[in-house]
Amino acid sequence: MVIVDVLRAFTTTAMALTRGARKIVFTAEVAEALELRRRGIGDLCIGEVGGKRPPGFDYGNSPSELSRAELDGRTLIQSTRAGTVGVIAASQAEQLFVAALVNAAATAAAVMRERPALVTIVAMGLEARTRSDEDELCALYIRNLCEGRQPDPDAVRRLVLASKEAQKFGDPARPHFPAEDLEIALQIDSLPIVMRVIRKNGLLVAQREDGH
Repeated sequence: MVIVDVLRAFTTTAMALTRGARKIVFTAEVAEALELRRRGIGDLCIGEVGGKRPPGFDYGNSPSELSRAELDGRTLIQSTRAGTVGVIAASQAEQLFVAALVNAAATAAAVMRERPALVTIVAMGLEARTRSDEDELCALYIRNLCEGRQPDPDAVRRLVLASKEAQKFGDPARPHFPAEDLEIALQIDSLPIVMRVIRKNGLLVAQREDGH
């Protein structure tokens, strides 16, 4: 199973792992993330509620913010309203990956190396309740790659830029949606990493695997 969240959960996860984070612990709830940090399970809390960094968190759900953070060797605890909720809900999947457009090709290649009888790709959408163009398009992009077709990244990028969700990025009235986050999220296949999720000590954890 592949869980997709482009704006912004798994773009942020991919950025954090690329920047040297050791692993990402996923949780659906803000309070649980803070408790895990208090217990020493992780070093930093990252995430959002309504697009904004929750009180007590170290960083928001922002790939541009994480691109400037010192993360080497650190364990991050991530909580968002869509992506991490999807991971928790899919915890019984035989194989579980998380993906965004930045690592779509690497994810598709990793999935197909497993030679699965069935591949389920879940586009999380807005707060896991409403469909969103960027997640649907990313899911279709990964599906096409898995089925041996070569989709057009530029066409996908143009469609996402024209979507409703893209319009809030760079809006001065909503500074918690910086334009740079959208720019990073649309650098399709720019981060050749695979984010496989495993259950470890009762927690759902993503670590970096290099794509091939």
